[in-house]
Amino acid sequence: MINKTENNSYTIPFATLTTLFFMWGFITCMNDVLIPHLKELFNLTYLQSMLVQFCFFGAYFIGSVVYFVTSYLWGDPINKIGYKNGMLLGLFIAAIGCFLFYPAAVFSAYGLFLSALFILGLGFTLLQIAANPYVSLLGKPEGASSRLNLAQAFNSLGTTIAPVVGGFLIFEFFAENGKITARATEMPYIIFTGIFVLLAICLYLIRLPEFKSEEHTEKGLGALQFPQLKLGILGIFFYVGAEVCIGSFIINFLALPEIMGIPESVSKNYLALYWGGSMIGRFLGAISLNQSISGVKKIGFMIAAAAAVFLLIFSIVDLSFAQITMFLVFMGVNLLGFFIGKAAPARTLMVFALVNVMLVLLTIFNAGSFAMWTILSVGLFNSIMWSNIFTLSIHGLGKYTSQGSSLLVMAILGGALLPLVQGAFADGMGIHHSFFVPALGYLYIAFFGFYCSRKLGNVKVESVAGGH
Repeated sequence: MINKTENNSYTIPFATLTTLFFMWGFITCMNDVLIPHLKELFNLTYLQSMLVQFCFFGAYFIGSVVYFVTSYLWGDPINKIGYKNGMLLGLFIAAIGCFLFYPAAVFSAYGLFLSALFILGLGFTLLQIAANPYVSLLGKPEGASSRLNLAQAFNSLGTTIAPVVGGFLIFEFFAENGKITARATEMPYIIFTGIFVLLAICLYLIRLPEFKSEEHTEKGLGALQFPQLKLGILGIFFYVGAEVCIGSFIINFLALPEIMGIPESVSKNYLALYWGGSMIGRFLGAISLNQSISGVKKIGFMIAAAAAVFLLIFSIVDLSFAQITMFLVFMGVNLLGFFIGKAAPARTLMVFALVNVMLVLLTIFNAGSFAMWTILSVGLFNSIMWSNIFTLSIHGLGKYTSQGSSLLVMAILGGALLPLVQGAFADGMGIHHSFFVPALGYLYIAFFGFYCSRKLGNVKVESVAGGH
């Protein structure tokens, strides 16, 4: 049970928190820009360059485990210090992580870059733990799903803008005569440090409503008695891993002569389409999975939302309309996928996962612009996976829901491990054929969706913000 001690307007607190969602989406996606930059700078193998994701997402796992053990032994830390202080601490740690890019750039040391990313990941872990439930509490309970959807959309906006802005700063603006240097990351991450400090100051000065939980943490691992949770943990593992794998390799993949042979300064715009696809799909998912809207009205809302978000993305990327018209075709396929899913979370998850398996296989066995568009379009079908897997996994857990949620957050470890696996295969067989790794991940997610459609029926989705 949650006690609300304030009943003021939540507009300013919510606006502040959506900025947090935007920033951690932005910084997380900056890793996809860092990987090709650091790979060239330090002459790394693909496996070595994937240590960027290993350290960043590994911090999520370690941070979540520490938080879980602390909660088990001494009680929930956020409940003791408050949501606001938890978010302030997360911002402070994230600011330290960003600032450490300065000495890493000065000494041009790959190990220091990895340490900075690990600390940054720890800060984001605490932000996730504190901010996600806090957003759901800022208002009436029946509006929680809507607020989380909106916050998640801002997270997607951050992941869409990051490749364009971050790529411009690192590959062009701060590059020295077009050459790759460690110092190119120095100023961008000092700017990010300042933004996190400014956000912390704003958060400190704003009077936030105080919420306190009276729920107690269940002892043991009773949540694991539920098969949907055990399977869902692997589902989150493979989803985050597959999504991060593809995002991490897109810039290097598009540079291949048999694909597009384009430089980082151009491919960063196509990377933005990959992450922008998730934003489009999330808006469509919010409408499609809304049981209160039906028929022609739902179709109209979905088409209007898709057009509006597409125009937003088009205004962000430095590409002509002719260069991205193929993306509209796959947006149409995405709409069709929602209709086949019939607003059933498990069915929609299974359909989208199977489409992604097909898209990745088409990428592996083709070349040129077609292979580029099939891999970029995977983002459209990633959109609803986090929310659907999470909700299906915790369905029916009752008093074990919080424990199950923490175990699912730990499964973000997939973002640390699967890119390493693909990196190893990329070194041995080339990037092109290494994409079978995320294909296997999506195949498992399709199985999970099929299992839940048979065992759980038409479970109502409560969108969960955050994730990758």
